[in-house]
Amino acid sequence: MTDTSIPSADQSLDEETAPAAVAEEVDETEAEAREKKAPAESDLFRQSEIAADYVEGLLDILDYDGDIDELVSGGRPVVEVVGAHLQNLVGQRGATLEALQELTRLAVFRQTGSPSRLLLDVGGYRANRRKELAAVAKNAVEKVKEYGEPVRLEPMSAFERKCVHDVVNAMSGVVSESEGVEPNRRIVVRAAD
Repeated sequence: MTDTSIPSADQSLDEETAPAAVAEEVDETEAEAREKKAPAESDLFRQSEIAADYVEGLLDILDYDGDIDELVSGGRPVVEVVGAHLQNLVGQRGATLEALQELTRLAVFRQTGSPSRLLLDVGGYRANRRKELAAVAKNAVEKVKEYGEPVRLEPMSAFERKCVHDVVNAMSGVVSESEGVEPNRRIVVRAAD
């Protein structure tokens, strides 16, 4: 990076190019780069507000009633839609919910110019699915420990795979990895080496 500033009257030319000054400048540049990679809490909340507005518009078009909560959780924006008769927005095994989440992320990207890791939940589907997947993961771990053979789970969405990985990684003696290509990407749980 080239410094085009003019040294002040009380700054000598040696101070301008001193290694310490260059090191500080590099440290500041690295810190700025890290800040750009991790959005600030206010940016994440803004993303959740944009997403909530988008989802509210969809609900109006579809003539569905639901309360919308926007928040930031785990370093990512979250929008939760709560209400009765929302199952059609979830779809079979969450397929419609995944599609709505992608559309909502695109709406956020369109307004902010940066990709979002937004998580959309409808009717508590993701919270319930997390519990189910924790049981599936624990069952797979038990089978691996009992028989010593790898266990291949059914294909899952990225959200579902992350839930399983989190449970397996918290347990000792086993590891999990994903294999395959979307939409048939699945988790394999095996004994740790």
